[in-house]
Amino acid sequence: MTQQRVLVTGASGFIGLHCIDQLLKAGYPVRGTLRTMSRQDEIRKALGEPGDQLEFAEADLMKDEGWAEAVAGCEYVLHVASPFPPTEPKHEDDLIIPARDGALRLLRAAKAGGVKRVVLTSSMAAISYDPKKPNSYVYSESDWTNPNDKGIGAYIKSKTVAERAAWDFVEAEGGPELAVINPGAVLGPLLGPDYSTSGDMVKLLMDKAMPACPRIGFGMVDVRDVAAAHVAAMTVPEAAGERFLCCLDHIWLQDVAKILDTKYGPEGWKIPTGALPSFVVRFGALFDATLKRTKPMLGREMHVDNSHIRKVLNWQPHSNEEMVIAMADSMIALGVVSKG
Repeated sequence: MTQQRVLVTGASGFIGLHCIDQLLKAGYPVRGTLRTMSRQDEIRKALGEPGDQLEFAEADLMKDEGWAEAVAGCEYVLHVASPFPPTEPKHEDDLIIPARDGALRLLRAAKAGGVKRVVLTSSMAAISYDPKKPNSYVYSESDWTNPNDKGIGAYIKSKTVAERAAWDFVEAEGGPELAVINPGAVLGPLLGPDYSTSGDMVKLLMDKAMPACPRIGFGMVDVRDVAAAHVAAMTVPEAAGERFLCCLDHIWLQDVAKILDTKYGPEGWKIPTGALPSFVVRFGALFDATLKRTKPMLGREMHVDNSHIRKVLNWQPHSNEEMVIAMADSMIALGVVSKG
C-alpha cells in the first residue's frame, strides 16, 4: 500500500469520481475536495464504501479558505474541478474567473504545501477551436485556441485562459511540476447520477428529445480513459511539463445515434438517426440558447493526432462504441433515461 496521498479536486464530478476510483484501486490514499461536505455519503456509496483510504476536505475555487488544509500531506494533486454549465452564462466572466482563479489558487497552495506534481484537467476546447483552420487540419498538443476569436463561447475561453494561466504560474514560480490533460467530449459509464455535460448528447438521443441530428461532431473519450491518463500523468517522469490531447478522432452526432439505435432499437428504444438540416438549426438559434451554442459547430470536423498520449502515458482507449454503450447502459440502470 503506497503512502503517497493524492488530492482530487471536484471529487463529486463525473471525471473526479472516476479518478478517485482508479487511485483507490491502485492503492493510493485519496483526499477529495467538496464545496459542501453533505455529499460525502453519496460519494462513498458510489465508490463501494472505500473506508478510511478516502477522506474529504471542504474547499471552494472562489475562496482561499481550506486549500492549505486540502493539500497538506499530499504528494500529488489532480485538479479536476472547473465549472461547466449546460448553457451559456449571462456574462463570460462567470466562467472565466472561477476557472482561472481557481487553478491559480490551487497551484499557489500546492507550491506552498510542497506538492510534487499537479495534473490539471483542461479540455480540447483549449486546443481545437480555430475557425480559420480547414476541416482537414489535424490538431495536436502544439495547437492553442485563440480566446479572442469571434464566436468563441465562454466555456472555451475559460478552459483556454485557465490553462494558459497555469503554465505561466509554473514557469514564473518554478513549480510545482505540471502536466495537463485535454479531454474531448467525455462519455462512458456513470458511477452515480452526475455525468458530464457532454453526456447530454446520449441522454437527449435516448429520450428522443430532438427530432433528428444536427450536423455536429466531436472527438470523444471514455471517462475511464480520462481517469487513467490523469493517474499515469501523475507519476510518469516524462509527463512533467507536457500537455496531452485526450480523445479519439472526429465522429458525427448522427453516427453516435446509429450506435445507440443498433444496440437499443431492437429493445424498443426510438433513437432519432435522421439528419437535421443546418438551416433549421441556424433559424432556431435565433430563438433557442441551446441551438445558438450549437451553431458554430455546424459542419465542423475536428481531427486529432493522439500519438503523444499513447506513447508517453501508454494510453489504450476504449472505442467510440464502447463508451457510448457504457454510458447508455448506466443511464438506463440509474433511471437517468427512460423509453417514455
